[in-house]
Amino acid sequence: MGAIAKPLELLTRNLRQSGIYIAFVFIVALFTFLTDGRLLSPGNLTNLVLQYSYILILAIGMVMIIVAGHIDLSVGSVVALTGAVAAVVTIREGMPWWVGVLAALLTGALVGVWQGFWVAVVGIPAFIVTLAGMLIFRGLTLQVLESRSLSPFPEQYQQIAGGFLNGLLGGPGYDVFTLVIGGVAAVGFTVNQWRTRARKLEYFQPVESIPLFLLKVLAVSAIIMAFAWRLANARGLPIVLILLAALVLIYGFVTQKTVFGRNIYAMGGNLAAAKLSGVKTVRVNFLLFVNMGMLAAVAGIVYSSRSNSAQPAAGNMFELDAIAAAFIGGAAVTGGIGTVHGAIVGGLIMAVMSNGMSILGIDQSTQNVVRGVVLVLAVAFDVWNKKRAQGER
Repeated sequence: MGAIAKPLELLTRNLRQSGIYIAFVFIVALFTFLTDGRLLSPGNLTNLVLQYSYILILAIGMVMIIVAGHIDLSVGSVVALTGAVAAVVTIREGMPWWVGVLAALLTGALVGVWQGFWVAVVGIPAFIVTLAGMLIFRGLTLQVLESRSLSPFPEQYQQIAGGFLNGLLGGPGYDVFTLVIGGVAAVGFTVNQWRTRARKLEYFQPVESIPLFLLKVLAVSAIIMAFAWRLANARGLPIVLILLAALVLIYGFVTQKTVFGRNIYAMGGNLAAAKLSGVKTVRVNFLLFVNMGMLAAVAGIVYSSRSNSAQPAAGNMFELDAIAAAFIGGAAVTGGIGTVHGAIVGGLIMAVMSNGMSILGIDQSTQNVVRGVVLVLAVAFDVWNKKRAQGER
């Protein structure tokens, strides 16, 4: 039987992850107060999901790249290129919308193969390869689009980012189906937390007391249901939110439960030790960049679908938002530490700050200053946390 840890002990032991959740709750509460509740209005919450879904998708792949000890500066250009390819196939060539989706995904995979080859096989630092990729893929975007925007996409393509599941189970003034999905998510979270607690007890690891555990799952379940209630009173369940939830579940499983995921953490923690223990670092690095290219293509499809056009300047600064989301979400600057869920929370912090400041009418230049300060503070917290951990040894 494992020991029952005190709340303060659990908080300080997992300070990197617990701190980000506390910061998220504080920022949401702050902007809710400053905006007189408009931040959490049903319509604004729906727009928040739609506007930042592609950044969150990029953050999933970026945190895996950072955990392995790399960086990818080209994802914004890949978003633009894949959206441009989808536009040329569906709008200029008149092919079905799903052919455009497949063409964009294939383009993202080829981009990943190109960058993975130079990083994993040749051994050029990812910073240089992806910096070159940022220029190459932006230039290819201009050539593909002939420096012009292409629009509109077919209606089915627009539904990827702008569609909703609403009315499947009816409901008097609200969508029952959205509430059912919220309930399933709350039950899934509770079961997962219970199983995690049981495994820790099995391996004699300290856990929180039963009252504290119940308080945690009830609080999170209440937040999930409140979020679902807001969506149910707006336009229902966004299709892009289903896509995002599926990606979070899949990549959360891959990074935490598979050999490939453990290899990524091993490489980021100590590359030499990982090689000596038999990790095929060339293959893992190559697959990481192919995966990043595919996720950038998914983000490109979502972005072009939402904007209903492919633009030469699409995706500008997306790489910085994705990197910021990963670091704010607890990824270590030296690699080896970081989670998909943390990156999503980091991305949501950036989204809430941007959205809240926009509601308050704060100009874009000030918003950039605030976001930059938050990023520096997040990295400073990581450095301080690492020194604190070393001092305790």
